[in-house]
This record gives sequence, C-alpha cells and structure tokens, in this order.
Amino acid sequence: MKVFHVLPLILLLLLWGCEVQGRLVSIPTKPDRKDAAATARWLVSQNFWGVLSTISIDLDGAPFAKVVSYSDGVPNQGSGIPYFYLTTLDPTARNAFKDERASFTVSEYPLGTCGKVDPMNPTCSRITLTGKLKLVDEKSEEAEFGRNALFSKHSEMIDWPEDHNFKVYKLEIENIFLINWFGGPKPLTVEEYFNHKMNNRLRSLMD
Repeated sequence: MKVFHVLPLILLLLLWGCEVQGRLVSIPTKPDRKDAAATARWLVSQNFWGVLSTISIDLDGAPFAKVVSYSDGVPNQGSGIPYFYLTTLDPTARNAFKDERASFTVSEYPLGTCGKVDPMNPTCSRITLTGKLKLVDEKSEEAEFGRNALFSKHSEMIDWPEDHNFKVYKLEIENIFLINWFGGPKPLTVEEYFNHKMNNRLRSLMD
C-alpha cells in the first residue's frame, strides 16, 4: 500500500522534471566540436543567462561580476549579439557608463547537454565574450529587436517596475575565448563568429 501512496508523488515529480527540462527538447544538436564558430553561436543562442563582468566604480576598479539574463534573438534565430535589460539602480549599468569594458561568460552546463561531467571539464563548452557594454538607443530599431529578443525568452521582464527605468544594453564584441574540448581555447575571430551561417531550416525562418 505504501508503494501506491508514493507513486502519485513520483509521477508528479517526473512530470515537473519534464517541464523544467522541456527546454532541452527544442535545443538543436550540439555542433561538431571542430567547428568553433558553430559551437560559439550555438552556445550564445541556446543559453538564457550568464555572468556579466564590468569594472567597478565602487570598488576602486576591481572586477564586478553578476549573473544576468540575456538573449541574442528570438529562440533559434540568434544574432550573436547578447542583449541585456539593465537599470542604473544596479552597479553593472552604472559601471558601464564610467568604463564600457566588459566580459560575458556562458556555459553549456545549464543546457543539460554536458552529461555527468563537471562544468569545468573541457568537453563542457564555455565561452567568454569580451568587449564594450553599450546602452542601445531606445528609439532605434535595434532597441526594439533587443526588447523582442529579451521578452521572448524572459517574459517576466515585461512587467518589471517602470520606475526602475530598465533599458536595453548590448555587448559590442571585440574578443572571443572558447573552450569546447581538450587542447586549450579554439582560435575564433569576431568576423568568423558573425559570419557563421545557420542551417537552412533556421535561415528560412528568418526570411
């Protein structure tokens, strides 16, 4: 009898787990590790949060890192450019107005595709994009694109307090550090990153 009492709870937990991991169903297959540009764009497109680091104005120039939500486009149609929804009530945005230098790191681990390895295992891909954190002109088409990209992955943002004055920021990428296997970082230029062509199915969705 005790088994039957526990079964509904087990089923509920399994269903809850499927819902939480449901994001995995829509994640395209991980690219060939030999294709650095494809791996980099896949990582940035499929992820939805990472660690954004800026130069602190409150800590005498020390690095200040913070977990942030982001999006580079609507699902499976990423532009490669990380967009953020930030407020100057938070140190990150204030830091950027003083010194735009920033880096942004995302890991494959949250996607659930690393298996049982540690997040620091080189087979679990990770990427650090370094460049300048810039405020996007809120009246521009890019700002509209950024908002749509962010709200498509983070619908809660739509209802964030208006008096917090959240605005769209982007990372203007200048350098890329990618680890997706043993042997150190993969050589990858910014041009190669942005020139990577998505597969035909995704391209057709964007036409």
